[in-house]
Amino acid sequence: MICKLIRALATGVAAAAFGVPAMAAAAAPAPATLNALQVHPFPEAFRYSHHNDDYTVRVRTPGGVWQDLYEYNVKVDLDKPVKDASMVYFNFDGSVEVAVQKNNGRFSEVAVRPSARGIKPTVRGNVAYFTLNRAENLSVEFDGDRHHNLHLFTHAIRKDMPRPAAPVTGMSTGKGATPDFTQPVVYFGPGLHDGEFTLRSNTTVYIDGAAVLKRPLIIDAVENVKVYSDGLFMGASQLQIRNSRNVLIDGPIFINQPEGTMRCITSQDLEERSIRTIGGGQWSDGLGHFACERVKISDSFIRTSDDCITLYNHRWDIWGNTRDISVKDSTLWADVAHAVMIGIHGNTPTPAHPDQEVLERIRFSNIDILEHDEDDPEYEGAIGIMAGDDNLVRDVTFEDIRVERIEEGKLFNLHIAYTPKYNTSPGRGIENITLRNISYTGNGSPSASVIYGYDATRKVRNIVIDNVTVGGRKLKGAEANLLDIGPHVEGVQFK
Repeated sequence: MICKLIRALATGVAAAAFGVPAMAAAAAPAPATLNALQVHPFPEAFRYSHHNDDYTVRVRTPGGVWQDLYEYNVKVDLDKPVKDASMVYFNFDGSVEVAVQKNNGRFSEVAVRPSARGIKPTVRGNVAYFTLNRAENLSVEFDGDRHHNLHLFTHAIRKDMPRPAAPVTGMSTGKGATPDFTQPVVYFGPGLHDGEFTLRSNTTVYIDGAAVLKRPLIIDAVENVKVYSDGLFMGASQLQIRNSRNVLIDGPIFINQPEGTMRCITSQDLEERSIRTIGGGQWSDGLGHFACERVKISDSFIRTSDDCITLYNHRWDIWGNTRDISVKDSTLWADVAHAVMIGIHGNTPTPAHPDQEVLERIRFSNIDILEHDEDDPEYEGAIGIMAGDDNLVRDVTFEDIRVERIEEGKLFNLHIAYTPKYNTSPGRGIENITLRNISYTGNGSPSASVIYGYDATRKVRNIVIDNVTVGGRKLKGAEANLLDIGPHVEGVQFK
């Protein structure tokens, strides 16, 4: 064990020591750029306490010297007992070769997901090898074990990231230097950071790849804030963006968060890209949004034990509408609950106003959903639009969605919700919804997808189901075990 961990201090070892075979090709061709690799040291305090020994992971530029990675222990799947999985991360340009050695027991097969990436490892002995030609966020799974898998997160090398005053090799020091939040540029250097991190308007934040933040950034009533992160948020409260405008969050990795990843509240013009999160705690939502407008989410990997991405209106002291949301090029994995949940929380105005409690102009595109598991039949749905509390949900498109497995649940669920647990009234309506080019493998134990309204004044209407397949079978209408269409539904088209 000690020898295994001490090898993390080394900068690399000769390739011949591992008997490397020819690398398996990745799906995309290598771009015309120089190959470069950036490995981030881990905090000295983590040497034993945060390590998972299930895998030994190494990376190198093609034909270069292998560099060893620190395998973080991460908690997944709230269903008891909570499981221990692994995570590694690094930055690179061009191409890199990855070697993943399984340390505990034999295996028959290994898969790299999402499957759509087309990455097929080469196996020699107990090591799987594959090549990456672009930044990817992946799950490496041996013999179908999704609960003790390896999460592999990568990003392009940031040319503008500040560098620490002194070179950092092997392991970084303990406590990181306290940033100066009065300056327009804030830098979190290598080491552990704890405290109150309140950001001002017109601030750019850089977080080094060897930095670990134990508290969230506070982004409240500010504008023009940019956060570029190669580092970790660990065991902190949610990162919250509240009453703010023009905010960019790029690249952070969140692990072992007790109550979720990010919560965005009554804010506008947000960009959330390359967010990587793994959560196994109660209410560990991924990216939650309440009454936000003009939001772009992209290139992210969200694994949670609650909903991965949520869009709501009113809750607690939050008021407003949700408009102009784009989510694309991302991977969602709901160990518990839904990949997408829209509309269940809102306000019950008296009387209802046509411009209040609206969620509209929403698009999800090029999304891989690796898992959905929901035990409550009323709330099942990897893709869920459940309008409650006089919400009106309209003009929503889901396109180019690939769903790999449903442990328990439904492919989609479009209904007017009214339950005492969450709602004070039913939703006002769901209308103008398009489901296009959605494929579900059929793996797992799904139940039929559903569409139903509430009464003659609270309907689901104008639904287009265009090239949606389940286990290779195209949905062409209501069918037992595939799709139930209930009352108070108008204008369902199949293409």
